[in-house]
Amino acid sequence: MPPLLTYAARIADGLPLVASFAPTGASSGEVSELHKREAKEILRGLSGNRATMRMSIETSQHKVFHYLIKDLICYLTLTEQSYPKRLAFVYLEEISDAFLEELTRDYGDAWRTTIETVARPYAFIKFDSVLQKKQREFADPSSRQNATKLNEDLADIQNIMKRNIEEVLNRGEKLENVKIISGDLVNQSKQFKWGAKKLTWQAMLNQYGPIVCMVIFVLFVLYAKFFL
Repeated sequence: MPPLLTYAARIADGLPLVASFAPTGASSGEVSELHKREAKEILRGLSGNRATMRMSIETSQHKVFHYLIKDLICYLTLTEQSYPKRLAFVYLEEISDAFLEELTRDYGDAWRTTIETVARPYAFIKFDSVLQKKQREFADPSSRQNATKLNEDLADIQNIMKRNIEEVLNRGEKLENVKIISGDLVNQSKQFKWGAKKLTWQAMLNQYGPIVCMVIFVLFVLYAKFFL
């Protein structure tokens, strides 16, 4: 079963930019209308909030919404509960890349302004043909093509984790350097503290030394005069 519905909507207010629906039988038409309403409610609920960038939301009749937020746009799809979650997000990633490619081709660098200012719902309905094609490609999760996509997606995640680990390791080296530097600073501070005490004693000796010497000399003279 392919993704049952797909929306691309402006994240600022939930305005649908394009939508596509998989062919359904007469018996499931009512379900389709129900989930269309739920999809629009989800999109409106994301507007104005600091929403999670990707999420899965379980709904009625053993179905799940998946959405991805990317570049001012929310991409949302509905699948059966048995449909692989990772494959659903691979689908949304490919949809987002294809939509951005078409926007860039039609509007150049002004595509962001176009998305921000468009007022008519479903203004990019011509993109529906691309959505229909992608829905057919992702119809069978067990196909060799989709299995390959899942493996590539897993490899990408592993590469990201590896890069993150390398960053942590590099950060560890930097922390080790900081530790060495901080140790040197502690030693230097101890030396400075001892030097400061030494200078304090020298200053006191210079200030009171002559007076002490004079007092000792007077006492010696008095002792010599009266007791010797």
